[in-house]
Amino acid sequence: MKWNRRHVLDTDDWSRDEIETVLDQTRAMIEILQRPIRRAPPLRGRTVILFFAESSTRTRVSFELAAKALSADVTNITASGSSVDKGESLYDTVRTLQALGGDVVVMRHASSGAPYFVAERTDAAVINAGDGWHAHPTQGLLDAYTLRDALGGLEEKRIVIVGDVLHSRVARSDINTLVPLGARITLSGPPTLIPTAWRCGQLPHGVTYESDLDLALDGADAVIALRIQRERQASGLLPSLREYSRVWGLTAERVARMRSGAPVM
Repeated sequence: MKWNRRHVLDTDDWSRDEIETVLDQTRAMIEILQRPIRRAPPLRGRTVILFFAESSTRTRVSFELAAKALSADVTNITASGSSVDKGESLYDTVRTLQALGGDVVVMRHASSGAPYFVAERTDAAVINAGDGWHAHPTQGLLDAYTLRDALGGLEEKRIVIVGDVLHSRVARSDINTLVPLGARITLSGPPTLIPTAWRCGQLPHGVTYESDLDLALDGADAVIALRIQRERQASGLLPSLREYSRVWGLTAERVARMRSGAPVM
């Protein structure tokens, strides 16, 4: 199919064909990475700016390695010690990015919607590497690729997402990529960590909520466990981490309720 998108800001309006095009291209790139010389020329002569206003190691390094595998030049801008850390506004940062002349900006920011702000004010293509609680589209695509590969397809596969769904940009992006591919999503976790509308039955297409994790896992094809942040307990959303682990933690007994060989992510 012809690719018409300039930015990757979210996948909430992507079609199944668009998602599958990216996943299929990912498989082709994996074959390149298995060669003795792990380089492809698509971005030769281009500059990729990694702008991470939130601390990150795995995501930032993953993007840097990917850009270099495509023969791009890479420039890193991190929050620590930078003008961002000293109070520079996002608008001023955009002006800096524009002056640097990058062809692609990969950005992570604590504010939801920040990548949209940058995309509207720079000539570069913008890739959202996580913005607040809003979205993490590349993680959603990666999870979709991993599960599609492990399960041999996602049509009618039931995927459980357990944990802090309310504050999880990954959960939202997983739903946006997995459901169009035919997967059925079951959310589980403390009611205080599920969006109120979803908890009350106003769920996205293809998504259900089950507060009892044992029931949610019965016959599931895969599970994605979201990490719990300690500040959730301090803010009163959890009674204790010990209690959370008892009720919603993944144990060998609970994993055994799933289909044999089901991936745990």
